[in-house]
Amino acid sequence: MAIEGNKKNVSPAMPARIRLGMVGGGEGAFIGAVHRIAARLDDQYEFVAGALSSTPEKAQRSGRAIGLAPDRIYSDYEAMAKAEAARPDGIEAVAIVTPNHLHAPVAEAFLKAGIHVICDKPVTTTSADAKKLLKLATKHKLVFAVTHNYTGYPMVRHARQMVKQGALGEIRVVQVEYPQDWLTEKLEATGQKQAEWRADPARNGIGGAIADIGTHAHNLGAYITGLELTELCAELSTFVKGRQLDDNAQVMLRYANGARGLLWASQVAPGNENNLRIRVYGTKGGLEWKQEHPNQLHWSPFGQPTQVIARATGAANAAAARVSRIPAGHPEGYLEGFATLYSEIAQAIRAARKGGPKADKAAHFPSLEDGIKGVAFIEAVVASSKRGGRWTKLSA
Repeated sequence: MAIEGNKKNVSPAMPARIRLGMVGGGEGAFIGAVHRIAARLDDQYEFVAGALSSTPEKAQRSGRAIGLAPDRIYSDYEAMAKAEAARPDGIEAVAIVTPNHLHAPVAEAFLKAGIHVICDKPVTTTSADAKKLLKLATKHKLVFAVTHNYTGYPMVRHARQMVKQGALGEIRVVQVEYPQDWLTEKLEATGQKQAEWRADPARNGIGGAIADIGTHAHNLGAYITGLELTELCAELSTFVKGRQLDDNAQVMLRYANGARGLLWASQVAPGNENNLRIRVYGTKGGLEWKQEHPNQLHWSPFGQPTQVIARATGAANAAAARVSRIPAGHPEGYLEGFATLYSEIAQAIRAARKGGPKADKAAHFPSLEDGIKGVAFIEAVVASSKRGGRWTKLSA
């Protein structure tokens, strides 16, 4: 049954649900369940297959726990890609929610099998791998989405539309931060699964906090402002003794239009849970949005009192309204933001079907190209920090 109220994303004559598989996201994982919930929220996907763990016993337990048929539970992603591609009822898309080092090989296997890819961020651990995936996706004419889920929040879309329409004038300053506190102590030493792989360079890649949450902050700034980041100056710090990767990042930003920015990402900031926040200032006014209070956007036209624009009210613009599901006063947040991306991605996948319906022109989601920019951002930050905070240009 479709969720009542999401009239913008759900068509009265919706085609068959998209058959979805998943790699990673088994027992003990966090983000896999989030993806599965988000995919079903607008009733556009059916979860039918998974390689939820590389350990056969855990893969079986995880698959059975969420109701997968025994013959659709795999312990090897390559075997899954081949088997599903050969089935008449095989998956059309795969969600990749593994540790970062597996994103590239898993995505490559499914692209070669002709299956659309929905990948968690950062899309790969190196730019070279990301560009290789772009060639594959282009060659096979497949959808490749990256789940920067904060771009799915209605008031983030409202802010983006304001910038596009010129409400802020020429953008001068961008400040974005994403502080957390969950790694204030050496949690990875306790065996906690989420901390353990994120603190391991072999699985997480060259960046710690900058890759895990700094990429979200970078993407949010790019999404709302539309500005091209050209160079940066960064300092990475590792405050917890014995930790191998950064747990705090401070980055100065320069944009192609002359705007300047600051980005702070930290996982050792007590009192912060998921305090993603952005402020954008232009010649005509400024705006501010906070992820922990996602249904309000603060808009300050120059020389006038600050206004609070609320989701699902008459003040919200069409970009916000088309991805709002429930009436004003009822909060929408993290899961709904993810669900918006899954619904937008569904339109692209259906459009790729032979004779499928065309996607709404307003529908959009972070692409592999956006993912490539995110990896280039991580690489530039790490390079700048290693050189003592030198200004470093982003690779093309």
